[in-house]
Amino acid sequence: MVILSNCVSNKFYLSRLTVRNLVLNLFNRNITIDMGASKIIDYSEEQILVSKYMKALSHPARMAILQLLLTKQSCICGEIVDELPISQSTVSQHLKELKEAGLIRGQIDGVSICYCINEPEWNKLTDALGHFFEKRHLKTSTCC
Repeated sequence: MVILSNCVSNKFYLSRLTVRNLVLNLFNRNITIDMGASKIIDYSEEQILVSKYMKALSHPARMAILQLLLTKQSCICGEIVDELPISQSTVSQHLKELKEAGLIRGQIDGVSICYCINEPEWNKLTDALGHFFEKRHLKTSTCC
């Protein structure tokens, strides 16, 4: 359902938030990008996907969490806080970012949530980043 807002001179305009949500839903991805929809439309699905993953990987704590989950190769419940030099609330914030990017899954187990790598999304990440870097080999240049 599209909600029309901002009635001006009998013309209806889609709100920026509605347009942004429509554009992101076209790609069927859970992406949070802080820019207007008019800017998002100008980028390819691959560029948006790679930026989503790069954002999720852009903090050392999130990298440490992913490395821990990859090393354990199983679901981890309360051990993440014990393994990292950060507080429970900070770990929770980083887990939320990783989950929103789709890189990890969380399953409720009693009073705690167990986390593991979301393998299908992880495979998309490795393919997308591999493809991104593969296409952009630096060639010997005379620039700078």
